[in-house]
Amino acid sequence: MKYPDTLKQDLYNLCSIFVDQRIKNAQQALKDAQDSANTEEKSSAGDKYETGRAMAQIERDKAAQQLNEAHKLKEVLDRISLAVTNIVGLGSVIITSSGNFYLSISAGKITVAGIDFIALSTVSPVGSLLLNKKVGEKIIFNKQSFEIRDIL
Repeated sequence: MKYPDTLKQDLYNLCSIFVDQRIKNAQQALKDAQDSANTEEKSSAGDKYETGRAMAQIERDKAAQQLNEAHKLKEVLDRISLAVTNIVGLGSVIITSSGNFYLSISAGKITVAGIDFIALSTVSPVGSLLLNKKVGEKIIFNKQSFEIRDIL
């Protein structure tokens, strides 16, 4: 199969969009939680006030954690090289007998030029098995064998 010359860049760009959206969503959730807490502080009294404040704090903490995780994904993307190597590493596009993978961040299914890829991290179960492998080598995951046919 012929892959587009810009395949790695296209996959990287789609992962970057995925992360940017996660950051944007987390920032909005953080703002919404803060707005909610501010409203609660102005309108409540007594036990209801304390419960409302606690709930708002939980929402702020959750949004802050999501934002932190999204920034970690961005840091991983910033380390990706677009260079082609003959050993699977961060940024590799791996064509196997049982599917195509992009070793980057866990972003799920990504389609480029009508071809499906699974974006996965190096610490995911399949990603960690693929790491440092070469063309012709096999991995076994969930009793299914994957032969590496190409590394782009």
